[in-house]
Amino acid sequence: MADDHTQVQEFFTARAEDWDARFPDDGPAYAAAVAEMGLRPGDAVLDAGCGTGRALPPLREAVGPGGTVIGADLTPAMLAAAVRAGRDGSGALLLADVGRLPLRDGALDAVFGAGLVSHLPRPAEDLRELARVVRPGGRLALFHPVGRAALAARHGRRLTDDDLRAEPNLRPLLAGSGWRMVSYVDEDDRFLALAVRQA
Repeated sequence: MADDHTQVQEFFTARAEDWDARFPDDGPAYAAAVAEMGLRPGDAVLDAGCGTGRALPPLREAVGPGGTVIGADLTPAMLAAAVRAGRDGSGALLLADVGRLPLRDGALDAVFGAGLVSHLPRPAEDLRELARVVRPGGRLALFHPVGRAALAARHGRRLTDDDLRAEPNLRPLLAGSGWRMVSYVDEDDRFLALAVRQA
């Protein structure tokens, strides 16, 4: 497991400096995905694998000044980039493994995860940990600013049947991890799967 984490850290450390510059137009897509989560003022929400914190401002706007916004990431360089971008003003930044969160059971109302699933070393266990920290009925949003086909094309790959984000794979993965998928969108300009924490 440590090797998996090291690979993730190395991948993102090398890209942290210019991450936002590589994807300058993603802001509206993040805001639209957050809007679909149904967050309310005063809610507590985690951006799991927050990277440079691009979701933190819309999350803060959704929960208001009385809400709680936490951005957790495994890579110090990504959190440093979030601070340089001023996004630490929208939420607390936490250096943490989303598979072992220092949060109490049911502490959160929702979790947002952008580009998260494909980087989880133990998807079922890690999604179960996210379920642990969310109250029953709370929400999970798994998001990417482009769909699976567009992302594969960007990386010069083809879509494969074993892609965890494919609906036939993701739905049972979530169900086995304490979540019930309630909507699934995979279009060229966005990927968004919403799930509810099962009681």
